[in-house]
Amino acid sequence: MTTQAPGAIMIFAAGLGRRMGPLTAQRPKPMVEVAGRPLIDHALDLTAPLMPLRRVVNLHHRGEVLREHLAEREVILSDETEKLLETGGGLRKARPLLGPGPVYTLNSDAIWAGPNPLLALRRAWDPSRMEALLLLLPRENAMAHSGAGDFLIDAEGRLSRGPGHVYSGAQIIVPDGLDAIPEEAFSLNLLWNEIAARGRLYGVVHDGRWCDVGRPDCIEIAESMLQDAHAV
Repeated sequence: MTTQAPGAIMIFAAGLGRRMGPLTAQRPKPMVEVAGRPLIDHALDLTAPLMPLRRVVNLHHRGEVLREHLAEREVILSDETEKLLETGGGLRKARPLLGPGPVYTLNSDAIWAGPNPLLALRRAWDPSRMEALLLLLPRENAMAHSGAGDFLIDAEGRLSRGPGHVYSGAQIIVPDGLDAIPEEAFSLNLLWNEIAARGRLYGVVHDGRWCDVGRPDCIEIAESMLQDAHAV
């Protein structure tokens, strides 16, 4: 198994954005603006301290809008126009573009406040123990997110399913196990379950706040969170 730090990132940007209603009728959700800038730009900003980094963005709904927006960026596109593959299938399709070894993955429909989440993952990554390292938040720091949480974390950082911390949509993962999953379109949850069964699914808690921008009303919440962070 490879031991190097990730040299590539997969940014998930192919969702339908149905909960956004009319805001995504003519554009994909990653092009919805928060604080005057598209969500995809906020996501790409997080990669700046890690450059050079191979950056792959997948696209589906109104993909031509995202393609045009990213035309002048150092970004590789993974086209899922014909079929939406979900996170697991999308990452598997993009593997030839990402190259070998572990990769970062990042959901594009979120806004962050506090330390850079990708740097936090890089600092905590230990491939001798881990096949996946998920960035988590206490529920009180997960803005616009409902639910009891996704994972329990033990004293060593190992994860199990249960109401506790919220998964942020940022991780480092070794994607090799994707090849053995028979489904074409599937969630990364399937691979996490296999990794957890081997005792190699870990988490680290983010020292900041995060906002899930999944509905129109979440935009104002995210902008308020950013204003509060800048005021500190």
